[in-house]
Amino acid sequence: MTLADPDHPVDQTPRPSDTVDATPADWPAPTPAAPVDATAVLPGSKSITNRFLVLAALANDTSRIRRPLRSRDTLLMAQALRDLGVGVRDHEGDEPGCPDWIVEPAPLHGPAAIDCGLAGTIMRFLPPLATLADGPVVVDGDPHARTRPVGPVLDALRALGAAIDDGGRGAMPFTIDGRGGLRGGTVTVDASGSSQFISALLLSGARFDGGVTIHHVGKPLPSLPHIQMTVEALRDAGVVVDDAEPDTWRVEPSEINALDVTVEPDLSNAAVFLAAAPVTGGLVHVPAWPAVTTQAGDHIREVLQQMGAEVHLDRAGLTVTGRGLHGIDVDLHDASELTPVVAALAALADSPTWIRGVGHIRRHETDRIAALATEINRLGGDVSETEDGLVIRPRPLHAGLFRTYADHRMAMAAAVLGLRVPGVVIEDVATTAKTLPDFTRRWTSFLAGETAATERLVRAGATPRGGRR
Repeated sequence: MTLADPDHPVDQTPRPSDTVDATPADWPAPTPAAPVDATAVLPGSKSITNRFLVLAALANDTSRIRRPLRSRDTLLMAQALRDLGVGVRDHEGDEPGCPDWIVEPAPLHGPAAIDCGLAGTIMRFLPPLATLADGPVVVDGDPHARTRPVGPVLDALRALGAAIDDGGRGAMPFTIDGRGGLRGGTVTVDASGSSQFISALLLSGARFDGGVTIHHVGKPLPSLPHIQMTVEALRDAGVVVDDAEPDTWRVEPSEINALDVTVEPDLSNAAVFLAAAPVTGGLVHVPAWPAVTTQAGDHIREVLQQMGAEVHLDRAGLTVTGRGLHGIDVDLHDASELTPVVAALAALADSPTWIRGVGHIRRHETDRIAALATEINRLGGDVSETEDGLVIRPRPLHAGLFRTYADHRMAMAAAVLGLRVPGVVIEDVATTAKTLPDFTRRWTSFLAGETAATERLVRAGATPRGGRR
C-alpha cells in the first residue's frame, strides 16, 4: 500500500514547516541530556471509560465511574449520551482534581445529532444504542473520521431490524431511525477490520428484544483483547455473556445493573513513557499497573523485554530499565495500537525489526503503516511497508518535521524519536488530546523527573482497576 492509494488517504500537502519552520501548532520534541529516571502517573483507559459509559447509560439505576479518562474521545462520548437524554455529571472523586462521573440513565430520545470527532469507539458503539432511542439520530464526525469503516455495524443492525440511512457509504455521516427498541436475534459479521464491530453489538445487545448472537466470519479478529475487555465489562454489569464457542458471542435479553467501577490507567498511553527507558538507557516507573488486565497495551511489557529492556512488575507497579535496544520480529495483531511507538523504538535500535499482523491499522485514524514509513524515512530512516506491517532497518536520523495526520499515536511515535534525535518537530501535537490530554506538559515534566507531585496524587487515590468495587 502506498500513500497515493485513494482508499487510504494520508495528507501529503507540502508545507513550509517541512523544513522545520514550525507553526504555532507544531512542537519541538525534547531531547534529554541524560538518561531518564522518572515516574509516569497515567490517567484512565479510554477504551474502558467509553465501555463503562455506554453500559451505565443502559443500566437500571445510577452508576458511578471513578477516575475516568477525560480526553477528547471520552468527553465526546459523554456529550453524545447527554444528547440522547442520559444524565452525565461530575462528582467529587477520591483523587483531587479528578472528579468521577455519575451517570443517570433515562429513556433515550431523538432527534439528536452526535459528534464522534475521530473516535472509533463512538462511531461504532453509539449506533446500536441509538436504535433504542425514540427518534432519528444523526451521527457524524471529523473529516478524517468519514473514511473510517462503520459498514459492518450498520449492516448488522439492519439485519437485526434497524432502519439506517448511510447513502450506501458504510461510513459517516448516517442517520439511525430510532424506534425505541430493536428486534435483535442472530447476525453474522465480518469483523476482521475492527474488533469494535463485535464490541458495539455486545454492549447494547442485552437491551434488544431478542438479545443478540454474533458470529464472526472472515480473517482472524484483530485486537481480540478488546472484545475480552467488553465481555468483562458486561459481566461487571451482571450481563450473562456466552463466549465459549470460537468466533461466537451470545447475550440474552436482560437488565444491565448499575456500576460502581474504577478505571485502570491507560496501558497503551503508557508505551510512550516506558519507551524512554530503553531509548535513553534510563529507568521508568508506572505505578498502579494492573496485575491482571484485558488491555492490549499490557503487551508492551513483553515487547520491551524482547528488545533488551529489564522489565519488573510488582505490587508497586511496573518498572522498566534500559539495557540496550535491539531489533525484533514481532506480531502485534492483538496489540496493534502499540505499532507507532514500537516502530519508533525499532528505528533507534541496533538491528532490524519486522512488525507483522497489523494490516488493519491502515484504516485507523490514518493509514498508520504508510504514515510511519513516510515520516521515519523523511528523517533519514529506512522503513519498508509490507502487506501487514513494516520492516525497519535502523539508520542515523536527522532533524525534521514529523507529520501526524491528526493521529495521536503518530505524535507519540515522534516524541520517542525526539528522545535521541535533536530537532524533531511534531506537527499538530495537540492531536494527542484524543486520548492523553495535556501531553506536552506531561511529557516535559516526565523527562525532567518532576515526579513528586504525581506520586502524591497516587498515594491520595485508590489503586485503579477495572470491575466492580
